[in-house]
Amino acid sequence: MSKVEELIAKSQAGDMQAREMLITENSGLIWSVTKRFLGRGAEADDMYQLACLGFLKAVDGFDLNFGTQFSTYAVPKIAGEIRRFLRDDGAVKVSRGIKERAATIKAVRNQLTVSLSREPTISEIAEKTGLSFEDIAVAESATACVESIHQVSGEDGFTLENILTDTQSEDAFLEQMALHQAIEQLPEREAVVIKMRYFHGLTQQRVSTVLNVSQVQVSRIEKRALEKLRELMG
Repeated sequence: MSKVEELIAKSQAGDMQAREMLITENSGLIWSVTKRFLGRGAEADDMYQLACLGFLKAVDGFDLNFGTQFSTYAVPKIAGEIRRFLRDDGAVKVSRGIKERAATIKAVRNQLTVSLSREPTISEIAEKTGLSFEDIAVAESATACVESIHQVSGEDGFTLENILTDTQSEDAFLEQMALHQAIEQLPEREAVVIKMRYFHGLTQQRVSTVLNVSQVQVSRIEKRALEKLRELMG
């Protein structure tokens, strides 16, 4: 019996210390699932707590005699707990943090528009606010059109949403992690476009507005990024 299985057995027998150790030693797994749901209106800490709840439910329901690896069983349980919250909570609510960030961005955008006598670029807003491109995109898209976050996007059959929400097997989970790592290897602008398009459901037109570039440029950046992802994932 592995260490994890020993801790699970103790936890199922009521050992609270073993329960805490399981959460601590599996925090990376719990957080990796949590990150897939960020940007949907709830605070990161709240989402992580939900993920921990799903993890503990997995601990309680895991059959040590079944022969399945625990992570394979736990991942869909964790994701299911978060999805249940998002579904039962009704329309996704924009958190206070995102609202405050959006207000700051709007104020800075207005200030720069006056001082520059033109619409500022996202780079100029990022420099003024200290926020990343993605932080700005998430805040503006969340407050402008919350429901768009759940829309499935994608051309050429390359549907990242399907990959990111398929938690039926350990292979799928590993593929998700490989995808995240591949995206991090892209140039910043390409990574931002992919995240806005496929993780936050923005249209190319909306992305072009946020980044202050033409829709044609967004299309080219997206196409180039997808080609690189196919190579990295291949």
